[in-house]
Amino acid sequence: MDDFTPHQLARGRELRRAQLPWLLGGRAAGLLLTLVLGLTPAGAAVVTWAGGLFGGSRTAQVLAGAAVLVLLGRVVALPPGARVRVVRARYGLVTQGWGGWAVDLLRGLGLTLALLLPTAYGLYALTAWSPARWWLPAAGAAALLTVALSFLHPLLFEPLFNRFTPMEPGPLRDSLLGLARQDGIPVREVLVADASRRTTALNAYVSGLGATRRIVAYDTLLTTAEPREVELVVAHELGHVKHRDLLTGTLLGAVGAGVAVVLIGLLAGLPALLSAAGASGPADPRSLPLLAACAAVVGALGGPPQCAVSRRIETRADRHALELTADPEHFIAMQRRLAVTNVAEVDPPRLLELLFATHPSTARRIAAARAWQG
Repeated sequence: MDDFTPHQLARGRELRRAQLPWLLGGRAAGLLLTLVLGLTPAGAAVVTWAGGLFGGSRTAQVLAGAAVLVLLGRVVALPPGARVRVVRARYGLVTQGWGGWAVDLLRGLGLTLALLLPTAYGLYALTAWSPARWWLPAAGAAALLTVALSFLHPLLFEPLFNRFTPMEPGPLRDSLLGLARQDGIPVREVLVADASRRTTALNAYVSGLGATRRIVAYDTLLTTAEPREVELVVAHELGHVKHRDLLTGTLLGAVGAGVAVVLIGLLAGLPALLSAAGASGPADPRSLPLLAACAAVVGALGGPPQCAVSRRIETRADRHALELTADPEHFIAMQRRLAVTNVAEVDPPRLLELLFATHPSTARRIAAARAWQG
């Protein structure tokens, strides 16, 4: 593409080739571990052993077994994750030290366990209540939990990994709030996230629902991009709010979570799979690894369709940014800056885009902006 130098194009391809084997290898290793534990008696043995460490009761098996399964998954993901970090550091995308990275991993692990263990306990309370139809109330609970987490995410979870400070009063803050007013979107505040202590990547987003809605800009974006380019990034994010993408995504996510639980329940209730897993039935805590395996398969199969929907939503938000600002030149400049700073591959292989990309490629976004301009 004429918008990028040969060096910039090559740099994006090189990063993709350097990190993709580790990213895919990490996913494959995690899926393989989950399937081995879930479809053989090995997982049942792990749950029995973990529960035995805490008295061997049914509750101990559920809680300790779930915790050990999570820990095993994190251990398998650790080497490829560390290697991807080394690769990204080589391209100047990582600013955080190994100590900070380890602390983030522990925070993520703690958050996962805090959410998963009560969920597992409630799930197996339902299986004891109705071994044949537990997944019906569980589907409803999964939908409600998805909605609750969407609302609580900016208040409880985002502050665990970043510090947020109000943006200083000035022309940029005024222009961002002005864009929101022009769009008819009430925004509570404009915050700056201290992303620079982890990365050089650029980003901004609008988070929260109703009273919790706020514009968040990475400090890396504010120190690297021109003010007009920052406005274009925020205009794109306002497009998600204008089209109710967060609300729609939350509701669709709730429905999807409910449907996924139903599919997992039906799969995990198959006698052949229960026998292979070494579990006597859905109410048996030794079926935990089987549930995890079914969830992994459902999640893997649902990934590409979810990415396709996401790309359409992002394309619509791009169009909204162009309509709100009527500034395709700065939109294209913003896309160039994002691609170069984030070392993105401008035009990746189509198969990878279809399988994994949540956003259209930079080449497609720039082409769409030029088409809109025309």
